Amino acid sequence: MPTGPLPRFPDGFRWGVSTSAYQIEGAADADGRGPSIWDTFAHSPGRIVDGSTGDVACDHYHRHAEDVALLAGLGVSAYRFSIAWPRVVPTGTGAVNPAGLDFYDRLVDDLLAHGVDPVATLFHWDLPQPLEDAGGWLDRDTAHRFAEYADATAARLGDRVKLWITLNEPFIHMSLGHGMGVHAPGKMLLFDAFPVAHHQLLGHGLAVAALRARTASPVAIANNYSPVRVLGDTDADRAAGTAYEALHNRLFTDPLLGRGYPDSAAVDTGVVRAADLDVIAAPLDVLGVNYYNPTGVRAPEDGSPLPFELVPLEGYPRTAFDWPVAPDGLRELLGWLHRTYGADLPPIQVTESGCAYDDAPDAEGRVHDPDRIAYLDGHLRAVRAAIDDGVDVTGYFVWSLLDNWEWAEGFTKRFGLVHVDFDTQLRTPKSSYTWLRDLIRAR
Repeated sequence: MPTGPLPRFPDGFRWGVSTSAYQIEGAADADGRGPSIWDTFAHSPGRIVDGSTGDVACDHYHRHAEDVALLAGLGVSAYRFSIAWPRVVPTGTGAVNPAGLDFYDRLVDDLLAHGVDPVATLFHWDLPQPLEDAGGWLDRDTAHRFAEYADATAARLGDRVKLWITLNEPFIHMSLGHGMGVHAPGKMLLFDAFPVAHHQLLGHGLAVAALRARTASPVAIANNYSPVRVLGDTDADRAAGTAYEALHNRLFTDPLLGRGYPDSAAVDTGVVRAADLDVIAAPLDVLGVNYYNPTGVRAPEDGSPLPFELVPLEGYPRTAFDWPVAPDGLRELLGWLHRTYGADLPPIQVTESGCAYDDAPDAEGRVHDPDRIAYLDGHLRAVRAAIDDGVDVTGYFVWSLLDNWEWAEGFTKRFGLVHVDFDTQLRTPKSSYTWLRDLIRAR
């Protein structure tokens, strides 16, 4: 548990929480929404640990007023949510679905009425299935369809959304969805998945232009980062660390900041056309940083198809996901970004940081989660230390407001500040919710 009061944060520091559409909205067939790759994936036998789907999830689509009241009670200054592309453009291209935008219109207005800044993510992995059928992110055309969707969404919401985030964790979507097949759309391409990286980044750049034509609000991207810990002292081990750092951290950062693709990523850039890198390098107002844990890396065994081997890190407490709880890694990561990119680096907001534990109500219906309180305390101290080190960090968003449908893990992992009974949809704020509420009030 925390051992003393947290240090103060700069004036104007943004306190927020994050969610994503498919993980909480439900209402899979409501008001003209089309199918996404996650609908298809979740309904495929054997893909989801508990056999569940996001058809209902937290039923946020029908209960958003209750959830906005929870945000207001928590006292956060911002709420990061994602907009479901298939709810707005059901086939991924062509006609816009006004009823889908109506939902986000109501949500944004309700947030503003409660003094909460809307922070909207345009793509959190739920690609419309018809676009996947036409090639998905392996096809360059998807980047242009993404820009059209961004334009349509900003035309409706651009006067009120306070920060736009184009993509969420393009590395994870590429690696788990297209490289290893454990996320939708379930492809196993390994390094042949690079076109997915490039076309996501191209879509980002095109969407930045579309957003800036519609709104003066700042624009960001949310990348997943993991500091690399090389386990071993051989040249091969160090080379493995360099390769993994290039793939996980630099592949989706270097080109955004005008440096092109890193040579050490060892990817086939044959899909890159003239001027693509200029489009991708459109100036960012904010870099979103999603952090969960560092990664242990060493040289692979002979015959491995990968230039590195991932190794569990020892000596740390573990979450229910078996991820190491390493607040020092967040300070390390923020410092690495600051040193590596220098003046090219825009202000940072930590757009996701959180932990899964097996939370359950006690006999009185209360949910105590001291491990999550300790996690948040440690990671906020790491952010404050990074600020003291000279890193320009202007916000911190907890993942997540609600226990939700956790992708391939289904309902088996709980990240929320608020416990959700998925049978009754009863929301119960956990002790971490109260702790964070009191922390924000004190600041």
